[in-house]
Amino acid sequence: MAFRRFVRHRGALVSSIILGTMILFVILAPFTARYGVNEAVFKTSIENPNQFLSPRGIAWLGTDDIGRDLYSRLIYGLRVSIFIGLAAAFFGTVLGVTIGAIAGLRGGWIDDVLMRVTDLFLAFPFLVTLLVLRSVMSSVSWLEPFVGKPTSIRFVIVLFVLFGWMGVARLMRGQVLALKEREFVEAARALGAGPVRIVVRHLLPNAIGPILVALTFAVSSAIIGEATLGFFGYGPQPGAGSTSLGKLVGGAKGALLPGYWWLVVFPCVLLVLSTLCVNFIGDGLRDATDPKLDGTR
Repeated sequence: MAFRRFVRHRGALVSSIILGTMILFVILAPFTARYGVNEAVFKTSIENPNQFLSPRGIAWLGTDDIGRDLYSRLIYGLRVSIFIGLAAAFFGTVLGVTIGAIAGLRGGWIDDVLMRVTDLFLAFPFLVTLLVLRSVMSSVSWLEPFVGKPTSIRFVIVLFVLFGWMGVARLMRGQVLALKEREFVEAARALGAGPVRIVVRHLLPNAIGPILVALTFAVSSAIIGEATLGFFGYGPQPGAGSTSLGKLVGGAKGALLPGYWWLVVFPCVLLVLSTLCVNFIGDGLRDATDPKLDGTR
């Protein structure tokens, strides 16, 4: 029933096809990209420069300031951004589900402490807090073996996980509070089931719909967050082997006025398209997992 409702959501269905094609392209990047991530389209010379070429046969989406193919760099950049989005959303959701389940199931002072910590995290502006925490964490040398260097992809993922669990924690806590007094939970408790088994076997499956929706929106938030950090120059710097959408968008800041429109348009369009697809999929999952909408679609 949920699958049929999801398929009837045209926006979610089309977005799934588009996003699936993107993921296929990034997985097969060695075959779908025309050049390496840092490979020039041809050797430059005074008579035949390769910098800032407009879209043409040799470079479908043009080249950048050192003659690299923008189409190929977009594929490799999307791969890094999707990886950051999926990893940050997955670990943030796992952390949020764990905290929310503990708060809702145990109640009392444990619930109060965990929810006040959640409120404290939610009280700060997201971007400002990311920048401040990035500076603080990068100045603590003993954290580097665990979180990586400030310019690494791992550091950005850890940063988003630390600030991506609060919404899921509140959602899971509400689901646990609504379900923990139901008859099937009381029956499981009477048969000797412990808290972990009750959460894993009974509460979590009944809350999987809202959690999946929160997971999809966390993916798009992480992708946009990485692009925002990259725009200000604080995103991951993967080095010679890769790039990211944030780095491509940030590198195009001064390209529009000189007339290099392709360096601005194509990375921004890909960023908007990928996040819109994820959001539409989340919207479709929300409708598909809500039984109240079965008769309205």
